[in-house]
Amino acid sequence: QVQLVESGGGLVQPGDSLKLSCAASGFIFSLYSMTWGRQAPGKGLEWVSTISSGGITRYTDSVKGRFTISRDNAKNTVSLQMNSLKPEDTAVYYCVTGRQDLQGERGQGTQVTVSS
Repeated sequence: QVQLVESGGGLVQPGDSLKLSCAASGFIFSLYSMTWGRQAPGKGLEWVSTISSGGITRYTDSVKGRFTISRDNAKNTVSLQMNSLKPEDTAVYYCVTGRQDLQGERGQGTQVTVSS
């Protein structure tokens, strides 16, 4: 079965960086687009970034220039490098199979808190 395990979250100050990782198993990872979504307290799941099976990347406007998504098909991992973090980036971040509709399988999430 599909398994997605996120890691790398934490408590950081505004302007700091974090790198999230997602280890995937149970499906042919290289054939799938992979997406990061996030859910802030009291809000719905929001699309953040997608990387296609061919490595094409897309970002929501609020993270463009600050976040970078990447994948390693040899290791079945997808990562999200987050720079210049802002308090509004505080959320639980999820790794999701598929594209920005966020309808695929997702992991348990990793908490990112940006606070001074």
